[in-house]
Amino acid sequence: MSNKGGVGKTVLSTITALSLVDKQYKTGLLDLDFVNPSTHVVLGVDPSKLVFEEEKGIKPPVIHGIEYISITLFTKGALAPLRGEALNEVFAEILSITNWGELDYLIIDTPPGFSDEHLDLINYIDKLEVVIVSTPSSLSIRSVENLIDLMKNHGVRINGLIENMSSNSSLKQLCLSRGIRYLGNIPYDPGFENSIGFINELKETIVWRKVSAIVDYLSKVTNI
Repeated sequence: MSNKGGVGKTVLSTITALSLVDKQYKTGLLDLDFVNPSTHVVLGVDPSKLVFEEEKGIKPPVIHGIEYISITLFTKGALAPLRGEALNEVFAEILSITNWGELDYLIIDTPPGFSDEHLDLINYIDKLEVVIVSTPSSLSIRSVENLIDLMKNHGVRINGLIENMSSNSSLKQLCLSRGIRYLGNIPYDPGFENSIGFINELKETIVWRKVSAIVDYLSKVTNI
């Protein structure tokens, strides 16, 4: 989760799901960004070619071992801007008709900010836990503080913060002062864009190695 766009949340969410599959966990990935979904881009799949089975609801297609649901499965990649009540209805319907089966983890990529989708998550999903993603810019610090306050006010457990595209630990002190885990920094990699959509290439990046290590750490110190 992040309070602003452009921090790399979608990439980290998708790699987290892929990493969990590599570690033999049954994993689902739900792209909750109904306006600009892009997890399929990271996965390297064409949404117009994705199909799902209807068996006691919708059975998610399996992409690289991940059970995957996105609005793009229904729009076939076309834009489908939603707002207000229409957005809430689509979200509730997707949750109610999706047959995930038995999962160890469901990773949810949320849109930036704090909107109706986030409130719906809090209301509909039990045992919701979040990881905050931020960059080290001064503009991000206040937004991170606001997001921490929002999550705590709604009783949502924060598993930690990842500082993305950063060569140092600028946000570590903030985490210490607010009582949340600092999960580490991921340095900016100018060549990373070339690996997006190509899973084998993704696995060779420092981003993958860092996320994989964070997943290992969280599995040891939390109940996830």
